[in-house]
Amino acid sequence: MSMSDPIADMLTRIRNAEKAKFNSVDIPGSKLKTELARVLKNEGFIRNYKFVKDSKQGVLRVYLKYGQERSNVIVGIERVSKPGRRVYVKSKNVKPVLNGMGITILSTSRGIMTDKTARRENLGGEILCNVW
Repeated sequence: MSMSDPIADMLTRIRNAEKAKFNSVDIPGSKLKTELARVLKNEGFIRNYKFVKDSKQGVLRVYLKYGQERSNVIVGIERVSKPGRRVYVKSKNVKPVLNGMGITILSTSRGIMTDKTARRENLGGEILCNVW
């Protein structure tokens, strides 16, 4: 079965696994999803990630992170740009999420990065998702 929006599927799997208090979640792998996981790890939203090769496309295993008393680190995660409606912004129009408490993940000409990095490097691009 083909999927029309693999990034939304990844975000939904992470959201559902956090609500169920799983330690890790397996996601069908790709380079873009691995880069998204790298950004989430660098920003402290997940513990770690690992790309496991298999006979097909590979599996991205994301290890979830919890706070004290198993409280969720990721409060909200939403897809902004969708296959039917792409959302592009210029560097000066990239707005912070929750006054800087969350991040926007963008796909730029220099790769996947957060809103802070894009503003610092004066880059615009497609807004993939918001995480807080």
